[in-house]
Amino acid sequence: MRVVIVGAGVGGLALARGLTGLGHEVEVHERAPEPRSGGAGLGLYANGTAALKALGVDIGGIGRRLDGLENRDPSGRVRYTLDVDAVREHYGFEARTVPRRDLLALLAAGLPEGTIRYGRICTRVRVNPDGSVSALFGDGVSADGDVVVGADGVRSAARRDLWDGDPARPTGWASWQALTEVPMDASAGTVAAVVQGRQGTCGIMPAGDGLVQWWFDVRWRSGMRRPVSPASVLRRLFGDWKDPWVRAVLEHTADDDPELFEHVRHRVPRVWGEGGATLLGDAAHTFPPSTAQGANQALEDAWALTRVLGEEGAERDPAQALRRYERARRGPASLASVTSGAEAVMRWSPPRFPGRERLGAMATRHFIGYLGGVSNVLTDRAP
Repeated sequence: MRVVIVGAGVGGLALARGLTGLGHEVEVHERAPEPRSGGAGLGLYANGTAALKALGVDIGGIGRRLDGLENRDPSGRVRYTLDVDAVREHYGFEARTVPRRDLLALLAAGLPEGTIRYGRICTRVRVNPDGSVSALFGDGVSADGDVVVGADGVRSAARRDLWDGDPARPTGWASWQALTEVPMDASAGTVAAVVQGRQGTCGIMPAGDGLVQWWFDVRWRSGMRRPVSPASVLRRLFGDWKDPWVRAVLEHTADDDPELFEHVRHRVPRVWGEGGATLLGDAAHTFPPSTAQGANQALEDAWALTRVLGEEGAERDPAQALRRYERARRGPASLASVTSGAEAVMRWSPPRFPGRERLGAMATRHFIGYLGGVSNVLTDRAP
């Protein structure tokens, strides 16, 4: 089967790895002129690492393992600790924070030479009368296949074409985030922290090699002018927080470090594509990053789509296989979308009863259940 993938992000490259491993003819078209070497880090939880393993990708050599996640108040007091290691014991797969660039390089390294074509800006996806599908690019070139997968991100051209518009709408929040070296004990550990206060939320995760993935979720109006000095804004908003990790990040943040990502969301529809065309990752289900499920859901999609296209009969009727993939993934992706907004995180506050250990155990059980709800690969709910 010939498969054309639009977008060389995490989901697109993971799908390419899975499909080439099954012997399909795959080509990936990426709008960037060359492999991406920037970007921040990714939090991969048990469902993401399970999907990667099933696709034949070993990430043990990049990033840093995550064993615990502390929830703190702005003073630095630990409200409770989510036992991420207990989640590993339950599902059999670890959590890991990895630099996005390292994961992309690892995925690309396992593909046949020439699979990825750079500088290809997709403008349309077209279902042809003979049942084939085409991706059209800004330079006048087209790529034809039995299947076209739009994995081209939050502002997907493939989605805009297949859905007759862009349904994503701002949520009123945004993240300032970066992957930087911060001289702090946390960078060498296996525990992350999420600090919540009235100004917003700060997350800090060790990412290996002295790097820390950090972000600040703040209220944001669409169309607001980006500040000249993001670091000064963050220090003004969060400068009175006493948490030592937050203070270390603010102290070592330069204006060229943080990138701004406006949070957007849309309802996840029942059908994502048409004929031999479908969508994957943010193109299919755009939602905020506050629970770190964006990359994990893209990897779930790649695993599920690899499964359906690897089954007997898929080549005879790829459209039917794609609709099964969409039906299987809609429920978990919808749950991840509903629970992933910063506004939902800010509305939730820990119950007021004694015992941080008891609260941590409750949070851990809840998270285990949540991962099962948003995952096909952990629960083997194959399409």
